[in-house]
Parts: sequence; C-alpha cells; structure tokens
Amino acid sequence: MPDMTIARLAEAGGVGVETIRYYQRRGLLRTPSRPDGGVRRYEPDDARRLRFIRSAQSAGFTLDQIAELLSLDAGEDRSRARALAEVRLSELDARIAELEAARTSLRKLAGACSASDTGPCPILEAFEG
Repeated sequence: MPDMTIARLAEAGGVGVETIRYYQRRGLLRTPSRPDGGVRRYEPDDARRLRFIRSAQSAGFTLDQIAELLSLDAGEDRSRARALAEVRLSELDARIAELEAARTSLRKLAGACSASDTGPCPILEAFEG
C-alpha cells in the first residue's frame, strides 16, 4: 500500500485517524511533510510501525515502553527488550493474582448469598463495610 493517506493508514492499522495523530504527537509515528501543501502520504514502513505499536499494546506495554522498544536495535538490544518483557510479565502476574483473589472473594460471597433468601445480602453487606 504505497502512498497512503492518513485515513488509509488508520484503516490498515485498525485505529482511528485521531489515534494516528496522537501517536505522532507522542513521537511513535512520523509526521510526513505535505508536498506543495498537499496531502501527507504514508509509506508501508509507517503501516508496519503502526502494527508493531498495536501488537505491543495488546501485550500490555505502555506507550512509553513501546517508544523504548521502537528505539532498540533488533540485533543489538535483545537484553533490554527481554528486560522490558520481564517487567511486563511481572506486572501481568501481579494483576492476575489480584483478579484471582477478587474472583475467589466474589465466588465466596455469591455462595453465601445463594445459601439463604432471608436476612441481609452478604454481597451488599461486604461492599458497605
């Protein structure tokens, strides 16, 4: 898809035009010049970079972390990329532990609630206190 407009780039990346502009303001995507005051044109490399950003976001990386990943050299900076991934894995593990604890608590409350139809609801009581 050579010579894409911002709308075509956004479509190719599955994002909105404003997302492209936001990524440009953050320095994640380049802002091409306007030849003779015309329409900005994007290249296939811009679409690849956009897909990289979206994939990294899907893996849970922040935009700051993605900026750092984009700055790394694929052949030289493996240890830094691995370190960023390990930090993200630790964060995900902590979040999973929180979610599992929340699920266990809610399951217990739902069981207590279904045990009786009389008296105050254990779920509502738990959230009040």
